[in-house]
Amino acid sequence: MNAEEILVHAVELGENFCLYFDDDDELECDALCKEKILHRVLRNVNSQLLVVRPDLNVAAFEDVTDQEMQSGKGMHFSIHCYKTTTPLEGLPVAFSLQVENKSYYMCCEKECGKMIIRFKEGEVPKEIPGESNIIFFKKTFTSCCSKAFKFEYSMEQGMFLAFEEEGCLRKLILKKVPKDEVDETMKMEVISDQRE
Repeated sequence: MNAEEILVHAVELGENFCLYFDDDDELECDALCKEKILHRVLRNVNSQLLVVRPDLNVAAFEDVTDQEMQSGKGMHFSIHCYKTTTPLEGLPVAFSLQVENKSYYMCCEKECGKMIIRFKEGEVPKEIPGESNIIFFKKTFTSCCSKAFKFEYSMEQGMFLAFEEEGCLRKLILKKVPKDEVDETMKMEVISDQRE
């Protein structure tokens, strides 16, 4: 019987319970690290595009003409894809966009006991050491619909990006959806915006 040598390294938990290995520069911290950026527009089941108006603090799906799409104000998203150690949850992504030479990122905040979507001025970080209110898990919408996706909020299982009718708007919201329920309001197509 041949015994193999097994190297054991001391571990250290840093801030936000991030896992580090002492004396080994080749091992990475257990964190989300940005891998690539996709430039896309998001379309709902009604073929409307998601348009963000940070000055009004509104994100809604709207009918958009070709000319409006070319000008692209508030509808061309950068989808930041992160590497993960838990791929079964889905691909971790964050959303940002440029409006009038300012960068905004999407995040979730609790307000009056309800989770809401906000677009805040600033950049998406390259590394996220722990949980973050900007991360969503991109998943296929259904097994037979591989070109459409749903985005689950990373900090609350079963909470998805969706839209809800509010007057004449189809406003972007976070919606609690029971497991295995198919809800068309959270179905989104992710379409190239021709910048890549």
